[in-house]
Amino acid sequence: MYLIASIFAKIQPLQVFNIEIMFENLRFVLLSTTHAGNIGAAARAMKTMGINDLALVNPKLFPNVEATKRASGADDLLANAKVCNHIDESISDCKLVIGTTARKRHLDIPVIDGREAAKLLIEESKKHQVALVFGKEQYGMTNEEVERCHCLVRLPTVESFSSLNLASAVQVMAYECRMQSLENIEFNNEFTEPNEGDLVNADAMESFYQHYFKVMEDAMYLRMEGHDSIRTKLRLLYNRARLRNHEVDILRGFLTKLEKKLK
Repeated sequence: MYLIASIFAKIQPLQVFNIEIMFENLRFVLLSTTHAGNIGAAARAMKTMGINDLALVNPKLFPNVEATKRASGADDLLANAKVCNHIDESISDCKLVIGTTARKRHLDIPVIDGREAAKLLIEESKKHQVALVFGKEQYGMTNEEVERCHCLVRLPTVESFSSLNLASAVQVMAYECRMQSLENIEFNNEFTEPNEGDLVNADAMESFYQHYFKVMEDAMYLRMEGHDSIRTKLRLLYNRARLRNHEVDILRGFLTKLEKKLK
C-alpha cells in the first residue's frame, strides 16, 4: 500500500486544455448586415459552438427586436457585440484575418476551404486575436474589405447554387472551428506567449500602408487619386508575407529616412 501511495504521489495532475480559453481570441465579424434577423440567427449559431465574440460593421438595423427573437437565448452576444463604423475598427487588434467568399476572385489572394481556415484560426487563436469576416448578404465582401484579409475561405457548395444564407455560413464555420478545437485538446498544453517576433496586428499594418502609400505619392510613383490597383496589389503582397513587428519597424524606419530625403 505504501508503494502504491508513493507512486501516485509522484504523478503530476493532468491539466486539461480549456476550449473556451481558445475561443476568447476568436472573433466573428459581420459586415453591413441588412436583415436584423440574420444577426440574431448568427449569434445563436455562434453560441451553440461556444464562440462569443461578435463584431458588427454598419448593421442596417441594430439593435432590433427581430435580432433578439432570432437569437433565441443568445441575447448576451447581441448585448456585448461591438458595433463599428468600418472594418478596420473591428479587426484592429487581429493578427490573422480570414474573409469569406462565395465566388471566385481575380485578386491575388489565397483561397482555402472551411476546414483549413478553421485549423488556421484555432492554431493562431492560441497566441493572439484572430477574426473571421462575413460579407453583406447580397454581394459578400467588397474588394476593399478583401484587402484587409490574409486569405479567403470558400465553402465547397455546388456551382449552380453557391450562395449560403449568412447565418448558415456562420453555423458551418462555427462548427468547423469547434471540431478543430476538440481535435486540439491536449494534456499539459501551454499557450505560446507573444514576443518581439510576434505578428503585426491589423491596426499597425493599416498605419504602415498609409505611411507607405504617402511616401510613394511624395516620390511621384503613385498619384493621390488613381493607381488603386497598385495599392491593392501591394496590400495583398504584404498580407501574404505576414510581417512581424520588428520587420515593420525596419520598413517604417526606411520610409521615414526616405521622406526626409524627398523633402
